Amino acid sequence: MAAERVCLGAFAGAHGVKGQVRIKAFTEVPGDVAAYGPLWDEAGTRRFVIALTGRSKGLLLARVEGVDDRDRAEALSGTRLYVDRDALPALAEEEFYHADLIGLAAEDRAGRPLGKVKAVHDFGAGAMIELDGGPGLMLPFTRATVPTVDLESGRLVIDPPAELEGDRDESSEA
Repeated sequence: MAAERVCLGAFAGAHGVKGQVRIKAFTEVPGDVAAYGPLWDEAGTRRFVIALTGRSKGLLLARVEGVDDRDRAEALSGTRLYVDRDALPALAEEEFYHADLIGLAAEDRAGRPLGKVKAVHDFGAGAMIELDGGPGLMLPFTRATVPTVDLESGRLVIDPPAELEGDRDESSEA
C-alpha cells in the first residue's frame, strides 16, 4: 500500500537571526522540496509554506511563512516535512518512492524470508536498501540484486550477491 504522504526533507536548524531555516532535502533534486506546494509535519497538523532563498554547506536555506525570528526557526529543527502523495509527479516504470519500499517484505528467489526493508539510503554511489534484523543488511538497490519489486503484494525479491549467500549458508549451519 502506498504511503498517503511522502517525506521530502527536514528542518535542520536556524540560519541567521531573521527567521531563515536550513533544510535537509531528501529529494533527488534538492530544490524540489519546495516544488509541490505546502508541506506538513509528520502528524499532518502543521502546515509550512516555504520559499527557498539559497544554499549553505549542502543544505537549503528558506523562509517559512509566519517564522520571523531565530527562536521560531530553531524551534522547527528536526521537524520532518511531508507532502501529500497526489501532489507528486507520476513515476516512470521501474521508479519508486523510498516511502513505497520501506516496510516491504524481502525474500530470496526461493521465497525464503530475509526481513523487511527498514530504510533506503544513498551515500553517493547509488541507492542501498537496508533490511531489518540483526545488525541490518545493506544491499545495492539494483536490478541485479533486486530483480522484483511487487508493491501490490508488498514484497520484493532479493538475489543476494554470492558472498552474502556464503554467509547465510555458514550462519544456518551454526
